[in-house]
Amino acid sequence: MSSTRLNKYIASSGLCSRRKADELIEQGVVSVNGKKVTELGFLVGEKDKVFVNQKLIRPVRHEYYKFYKPAGYITTCDDEKGRKTIYDLLPESMYNLKPVGRLDKDSTGLLLLTNDGDLINELTHPSVKVPKVYIVSVDARMHPHEFEQMAKGIEIEPGKIAYADVTLLEADNKHTMMQIVLYQGMNRQIRKMIEYFGYEVKSLKRIQHATIQIDGLRRGEFKPIKPQQIKELRNFLNRISKNA
Repeated sequence: MSSTRLNKYIASSGLCSRRKADELIEQGVVSVNGKKVTELGFLVGEKDKVFVNQKLIRPVRHEYYKFYKPAGYITTCDDEKGRKTIYDLLPESMYNLKPVGRLDKDSTGLLLLTNDGDLINELTHPSVKVPKVYIVSVDARMHPHEFEQMAKGIEIEPGKIAYADVTLLEADNKHTMMQIVLYQGMNRQIRKMIEYFGYEVKSLKRIQHATIQIDGLRRGEFKPIKPQQIKELRNFLNRISKNA
């Protein structure tokens, strides 16, 4: 390995993103070969030993997976209440991978899992409007003016305005099925928007995150994301970040 910037080296360990690594360096908790480093552009080589909070870190090979989360599992690696987590369904070799965003316990569908801190930051940073696509079923007929209101924005919590692009798929007097696209990452955003109108979400499934789709997966299954798909994803993120 040739010399590389310290923040990139830290990010390559899977510990955090480069932006967070810069914060750690400025906080004075990073040292190289026993000496504290606070210079953001500091370069390290393959023989250097880098410590964060006195813990030795090393670069790791980045891994990228897509996973079809079933209902009944929470998106975390450990739960103090003893509830089932997505890691109960994954092999131990994947315990080092972090989910990109979350799906609540009752929701299903696509989760991206990786140890690439930079990619996680790019996909979840609020300044970049990354689309996430869902298929949602509601227990009543919704009306076009409600879809328009969701697009214009709904205050789901004091000071928090949520937006959604809605496409009607089917409806009758007892239910509505629609495709919803989000560009935000608020907690239980879709459910709160639907509850605003007095309805209840019967099912919620994420089918796409940025350019990655759930196609080819059954519930509880996971598959590695192909290098070409990661390349396409990065190109997509570069394009939309320029327009942010």
